[in-house]
Amino acid sequence: MLIKRREFLKISSLASASLLMPGFLKSMALDNALNPHQNILIVLQLTGGNDGLNTIIPVKNDIYFRERKTLAIQDAVSLTDEAGINPSLSYFKELFDNGELSVMNNVGYPDPDKSHFRSMDIWQSASRSDEFLETGWIGRFLDEECYRCEHPTQALEVDDMLSLALKGDHNKAFAFKDPKRLYQTSQEKYFKSLYDHHHEDETVSYLYQTLGSTINNADYIFEKSKAKTTEQIYPNSQLGKDFKTVSSLIKSDINTQVYYLSIGSFDTHVNQNDRQKKLFTDINDAVKSFVADMKANGLFHNILLLTFSEFGRRVAQNASNGTDHGTANQMFFISGGLKKKGLLNALPDLQNLNEGDLIYTEDFRKVYATILKNWLNADSSKVLGWKNGVYDFI
Repeated sequence: MLIKRREFLKISSLASASLLMPGFLKSMALDNALNPHQNILIVLQLTGGNDGLNTIIPVKNDIYFRERKTLAIQDAVSLTDEAGINPSLSYFKELFDNGELSVMNNVGYPDPDKSHFRSMDIWQSASRSDEFLETGWIGRFLDEECYRCEHPTQALEVDDMLSLALKGDHNKAFAFKDPKRLYQTSQEKYFKSLYDHHHEDETVSYLYQTLGSTINNADYIFEKSKAKTTEQIYPNSQLGKDFKTVSSLIKSDINTQVYYLSIGSFDTHVNQNDRQKKLFTDINDAVKSFVADMKANGLFHNILLLTFSEFGRRVAQNASNGTDHGTANQMFFISGGLKKKGLLNALPDLQNLNEGDLIYTEDFRKVYATILKNWLNADSSKVLGWKNGVYDFI
């Protein structure tokens, strides 16, 4: 059977949106696979390099205000005597006061790369800056878990394409933007009539296998997504819709332990404060609805939401009321099950810079190792090759 280029591209679009290995997809049809007490990880990627210094503000640091004459946040919401938070993240202050938020400052890695693409690859693959990996840290977690678990651990990304972070050697997560749209596309007669055909070409054959598996399981995902309705009102932003999708799946019996979301772009070279305010408001409102939903259903203690960005920004503002690519940054951890709350370490040292950039003190791979070992009960050394210990905030 010959296929035209246009048909191939249409098939590729649906298959690449899922990017699931066929055997891995079949496990999604296991009902009641998720342990109700199983911990769930949600990763929120702040794409584009969020400015950490205007997120957690060093409110008593003269260098910060001197280097950011028009950009410094003057009305930060107080967290401690030394630190405040951007007022557009006002709900995070409530989480902080409730002991449901931890913040780690100065997170990065040796020999940082300021390229969006390369630095994101480093964060998603958990590689060294001089190492190029084709698998992601969550993908390798799936590889390890799916070999020894009675019901293979699942990961879902709410996006049209699968990120490197969720690609393993043997298992890949499932990427989709909307369960209903995925289901409707999969039910088109054109697609359903194709994957039964045999194809000698290995690449085309795999593409059709993946397409077939997607069709077989799109209905399952869609049904799970609407199985548990919510009375919680979510904002109408894209992130609000994404969190609502995640919430509906968490409350169903789908066998999913990791969810991956993203928002951006935080590449604020120009007019930073307006752009950051809009994005922070979207995050603030979506997280507020999601946490309320999880608490109302008795699930918040088993939820861990973490945020990261591929790098921070330079300490000094530029001439366009923005900031340029920098290095170290902070990570947020939101959960009802935190062992340590608040600021986990010191604010960035603005007197000790590397050519105008922050110097990292905490390696992001140690954070990943902590999550893998303490939250997901995985062997972090096998997934990361990291043997330098873990933190104790979870």
